[in-house]
Amino acid sequence: MCSALVAMANEPYNIYPVPHEQVRNPGTASFSQRVLIFPQDGIDIATINRAKQILSDHGLVPVVIMAGTPPHNCQSFVHLSVNNPKEKIGDEHDAVLRVDRSIFNLPKYDRHILNLKSDSKGLANVAIIGEDTDAVFCGLASLEQMLDQGTSDLPCVTIYDYADVKNRGIIEGYYGVPYTAEVTKDLFRFMARYKMNTYMYGAKSDPYHSRYWSDPYPTTITAHEQRIGYLTQDMMRDITAVAHETKVNFIWAIHPGNAFANAEDPQVLDKIMAKFGSMHQLGVRQFGVFVDDVGVPSDPAIMKLCADNLSALQNRIDARWNKAGALATDTVKPLHYVPQLYAHGWVSDERAQEFYESLSTTPEKINIYITGRDVWSVPNNEDLARVSGWLGRELSWWWNYPCNDQDPSKLFVMDTYSNFRDETHINNLARIEKHLSGLNTLIINPMQQGELSKIALFSVADYSWNNAAFDNYDSWDAAIPAVVGKDYAKAFKKLAPYLRYYDEDALAYRINNYQASVRRGSPNPNSLLKELCEVRDACQVLKTMAHSASESDRLLYNDVRPWLLKLEAMTAEAISRLDGDNVPAIDYDSNPDFQFETLGGMGEHISLKVLTAEPSNVRLMPLLKELRPKLSSQKTQ
Repeated sequence: MCSALVAMANEPYNIYPVPHEQVRNPGTASFSQRVLIFPQDGIDIATINRAKQILSDHGLVPVVIMAGTPPHNCQSFVHLSVNNPKEKIGDEHDAVLRVDRSIFNLPKYDRHILNLKSDSKGLANVAIIGEDTDAVFCGLASLEQMLDQGTSDLPCVTIYDYADVKNRGIIEGYYGVPYTAEVTKDLFRFMARYKMNTYMYGAKSDPYHSRYWSDPYPTTITAHEQRIGYLTQDMMRDITAVAHETKVNFIWAIHPGNAFANAEDPQVLDKIMAKFGSMHQLGVRQFGVFVDDVGVPSDPAIMKLCADNLSALQNRIDARWNKAGALATDTVKPLHYVPQLYAHGWVSDERAQEFYESLSTTPEKINIYITGRDVWSVPNNEDLARVSGWLGRELSWWWNYPCNDQDPSKLFVMDTYSNFRDETHINNLARIEKHLSGLNTLIINPMQQGELSKIALFSVADYSWNNAAFDNYDSWDAAIPAVVGKDYAKAFKKLAPYLRYYDEDALAYRINNYQASVRRGSPNPNSLLKELCEVRDACQVLKTMAHSASESDRLLYNDVRPWLLKLEAMTAEAISRLDGDNVPAIDYDSNPDFQFETLGGMGEHISLKVLTAEPSNVRLMPLLKELRPKLSSQKTQ
């Protein structure tokens, strides 16, 4: 493999997450209309179907050729295989596979090679070689973005790629309205495109996760329950089907609370296994156990009981679903566990050490989560080294970002470091480590707005795939069209600073200049008016998403609607008043167009409330209040 510097100088494709190495090869290649997909042994149906979907989405006609049948001449092909240095696909095309395979010796994850070359007629031949079929699936995400640039005259390239973090994605664990089935499935498809593989479901306000944790999901729910995120068995079955199609490990988590640490409840594991059995029938193939937010035990006997229960539960899962001869489609992956002490800074180092050492006796394959020293800590090597030293294994990180359950009226849709500054619970001076060590899972706890959370998710996916290559602003800049599409990217990028609560950076200069001109006795609102008109116009562009043919667009509009409509009304009023019109004042606090529902609490303490969105609250809202009496008094004079 060539050096990193040479690779960077020859990168022909703008792919996210940023690949570890692209090597530009001579020539270009074009795809024939009909493209043969050539899967080898070990490539599963989900990977084959993903290849078909990508080609079809780009106007090509995919044809699957079974393993052992050589590709036809005069047609492009996509070769999919699990790494095997002795592999052959016919003398004419064998050169496709003559690539440096040393990447498969690296202690990394989802390792794969993508090779695009042209044959003697200039037709594109693609080989994706992965450590397993899941790694090949990741390679297809790169091919998808390559084809976004066109299907003709594509630069030939070899991409050597892998993930720095094994499990990457989302933990739906915030306090608020759970995502609808439609949003969840849309997130799965987005995750597949950007090489994420983990979605842990632990919605605090889902009663069948917490309050009724031992009961099966209902077969029917009311319209109101559906609106606030409740799920039926059929919805859950639909969700898991899409998870399997997109190769997202959908981890359904149970929250038995203090029952897990109650020596007087010997049936707790039976109840958990019964619930897991019902979820397995709905398609779930990985489980989690949450005992967070119920109090940190100090009694060594209780700590030992939790550890023993966790070990016993993993053993029961293995005995039921992972025994010899079990179908691969029925097997269940290792448990994910969120303990009572997930922020080790809550207690002294001595107590934290005692707590995590009690968990060190559990099977090493169980994933144990922390949030760092604090609830809102940014992943860092200091916390990882400390806790992994006590626990004796790599850690999983539940990252409360860009979670807004403590600030539900605010949106965090800017770049990572701007979001750190906006989210008052996060250290706004925190910075991303260039190399994380001792971490096998990085999943983010997002906002109640799942579609808008894709912006932060995109950059976290970028970072967890390739720590060292992460660039804060470049990643955000790429996230906008990735999330809202090219047609809406310009408008959304204009609006993003204004959808925030803290808008002072975007507006301060123009507002200050206007106010200074008023004090001088020669009001000049032109620059401010121009900016406000551009923001209002961008709002109107984004409103058309409500009627888009794309479900993702419509779902995103539903997320942003209260903030968008309020911002549009605010800018329209400000423009009118700056133009000298004494228009009726708008009630921004109680207008239903600017409001949304949220849920609070968990278990038996879930409550519904209505809140009002707060975009541009720091500078634009005070400006409106300032303009009203001033212009009114001027009119009177």
